[in-house]
Amino acid sequence: MAALPAVPEGGAAQPPPRPGGSAVRRWWRSGGFIRWLGFGGAWIPTLMLAFILVILFVKAWPAIQINGLDFFTKSVWNTGNQYGKSVTSHGITYISGQQYGAVPQIVGTLETSLIALIIAVPVSIGAALVVVERLPRRLASLIGGFLELLAGIPSVVIGLWGVLTFGPFIAKYIAPALAKIPIPFFQGDVGHGQGLLVSGLVLAVMVIPITASTSRDLIRGVPILPREGATALGMSDAETARRVTLPWVGAGLIGAVVLGMARALGETIAVAMVCGVALGTVATNLYAAMITIAANIVQNLDTVITDQLGVRTYAELALVLLIITLATNVVARLMVRRVSGTALPVGRGL
Repeated sequence: MAALPAVPEGGAAQPPPRPGGSAVRRWWRSGGFIRWLGFGGAWIPTLMLAFILVILFVKAWPAIQINGLDFFTKSVWNTGNQYGKSVTSHGITYISGQQYGAVPQIVGTLETSLIALIIAVPVSIGAALVVVERLPRRLASLIGGFLELLAGIPSVVIGLWGVLTFGPFIAKYIAPALAKIPIPFFQGDVGHGQGLLVSGLVLAVMVIPITASTSRDLIRGVPILPREGATALGMSDAETARRVTLPWVGAGLIGAVVLGMARALGETIAVAMVCGVALGTVATNLYAAMITIAANIVQNLDTVITDQLGVRTYAELALVLLIITLATNVVARLMVRRVSGTALPVGRGL
């Protein structure tokens, strides 16, 4: 190797410059690329959510100003007379007489989701417990596969099944029995298979596979020793499941329920096919026609796409649905944090 050139006035010689790619190689080998990639991947969902919120708010702002608080207090849904006089307000031109109230759609969204969860959560968790702890391994694997297949069925297929088969069956055999319950909301004309009850049950059918398959995977992860210890302390199988198995995966079960609720809140085409479509009225009984926010958007957005106030009102509806979903997830996160800090019981009665 050639000697380094001397520097005048007694200074030390400088080493030859390294290739420019060496710094990049050191950064790559040190894991810098992976850290930055993970950092960017962590921020992408947050930025996407913020982008959606901002765009919806900007598009909905004129409708928010024009509709005011009546949007959340009234049930009227009037698109106006297309031959009526045009009005310009808050930077948009629209037909006079347009009035929009989202109360029936908000209530319908919450009611159908509540019905779905009331039915789906105990069925899903019970099915998961049976599959994991009671069924033989081969049969459990087969039923688990069917659950996952059911979760992948397109919603339009389930909606068509609800219109042609499930809804008429409920109206003919189940609803008449429910109508005998001495509670005003359960009494009334049972209809022909479309309305609030059928919509909630169809949503339950769509929620059960997601919640059950997630719960099954969680329960499989519970160690065998705590369950055997509970049995040794005198607990029955039901007590072991209630006091050991389910608390052990409590936070995960809440997450599974939230996944199901998100499916119920945002489900569109299946509910649109079986809800009966009642834009301006809240369901007065369990069998009455109704509509949800998502079903209204998918059914009627194309009719107002050229109406400046109408299309911005639907943007406001979408914003309301997104806020409801985010609020649900925030509450779920708080519940997960509370459950995660709960100690497991030891012994009978503790």
